Amino acid sequence: MAKNNRLVSPENVKALQKQLQQHHMLLELGRVIVSEMDMQVLFKVIMDQTRRFMDTKKCSVFIFDEKKNELWSRVSTDLAANEIRFPAHAGIAGWVFQNRQPQIINDAYNDPRFYPGVDQKTHFKTRNILCVPLVNGKGMCIGTLQVINKTAGDFTPGDEELLLSVSHYITIALENARLYDDLKVLDKAKERVINHLSHELKTPLAVLSATVKRLYQYLDPDENPKAHKTFLRGKRQIQRLTDLEIKIGDILNQRPIVEQRRIMNIIENAADLVDAFNDQGEPLKKEILDLIAERLDTLFAITDIQPESITLMPFLENLLQETRSGMKARDLHMTLHCDSTVQLTMDRQILAKVVSGILENAVENTPDEGIIQVNVETLTEGIQITIRDYGVGITETNRKLIFGGFFHTQDTDMYSSKRPYQFNAGGAGADLLRIKVFSERMDFSVRFETTRCPYIPTDTDMCPGRISRCKFVQTREGCIKTGGSTFYVLFPNLKGTGKP
Repeated sequence: MAKNNRLVSPENVKALQKQLQQHHMLLELGRVIVSEMDMQVLFKVIMDQTRRFMDTKKCSVFIFDEKKNELWSRVSTDLAANEIRFPAHAGIAGWVFQNRQPQIINDAYNDPRFYPGVDQKTHFKTRNILCVPLVNGKGMCIGTLQVINKTAGDFTPGDEELLLSVSHYITIALENARLYDDLKVLDKAKERVINHLSHELKTPLAVLSATVKRLYQYLDPDENPKAHKTFLRGKRQIQRLTDLEIKIGDILNQRPIVEQRRIMNIIENAADLVDAFNDQGEPLKKEILDLIAERLDTLFAITDIQPESITLMPFLENLLQETRSGMKARDLHMTLHCDSTVQLTMDRQILAKVVSGILENAVENTPDEGIIQVNVETLTEGIQITIRDYGVGITETNRKLIFGGFFHTQDTDMYSSKRPYQFNAGGAGADLLRIKVFSERMDFSVRFETTRCPYIPTDTDMCPGRISRCKFVQTREGCIKTGGSTFYVLFPNLKGTGKP
């Protein structure tokens, strides 16, 4: 009997009630955290909710940036929307990240691992720290979670257990938010492809419609009784494609579309027009199909590869001259730095397409009075051609899509009305896709670095197209410090040599 009395003693009841309350608060905390998908908002939710739950003055979550080997925090409770970054091995957070072990530090400034730099920036005095790793379902540590300055007393193993429970929810929420951001990028890429195709359909459909009508006028129904039937068939197929273009525009403008299944049927059956041309076997239709095939071959076919030793100096000088001729009235300064003895074994046409495609991209993204530089280096790994423009640069979201094909960094309405080499012309985006295809097939590499001009941070912000017209900087020296892109094309030693 005495044993049962001890089980239901006031102390045990109080402990059980506290545990139930903590579990209830933990479940509610998890529900709130995992329900938020926006990364910017999520950081603030984590900070506020975890700080209250753990009864501390401050909370921080640091995410690992693999490219920079840094830990960073987008939001903290005392820095508003500022971002903190430091090496992934620095401080208590860095130690916990590297070792994947929770740490209780009840005298921060006497711990040699403590990094006081954050305190100096925030004018905050850290007394004690509880820090735990954030490990995802794949066993990868994606960052750390720490609470600072417990309101009453020191941190205990019980606090550590609680924060580890919280960390599981936070890890899931951060992973979900990252996936959500990736999906938004893909969705934007899909929208750009559809938008591009919609605009690309307009002109050829109008020309095709006018051509069919003109051909019908030239035909004598008595000599060719099937002419009228063929004309109606062609007109009907053109109308189907025109309807498709209009409906794509409706979708992009978020107008209500009731006939979604019908749209899919139109997309699936759009090839009927080409099939119809094949069925007729008429010379004009065959010529159209041949032109389509020729265009695809021009863009991507590399079946007949003819490697040869190319002296790069005259080869690149010729390409630069062709680019200058193509851009006509554009006011750009283009330079070439290349040793006259450097040679590269490569298919001449493919090399020309690669370099010309990047040059055209550079010209279209650099305002007049700007600079484009072409450099050739002989490295240990091989020969590298570097093309650098001091233009507007590429936004962070667009960097993930640049080699995706049919992608352009300008709004469709901008590039659709401009010619190649004009500023912001953009083009169809096939050049960079083609370069990527060539690199994968021929074992050379292409990479790029870019900095977006801070005065026009988004795609909808416009550069005036001439440095002297910019309201932020009016000199070339000022402009080249703001943005630009650099493409590196590396041909390994197998294909290149620095000697003639």
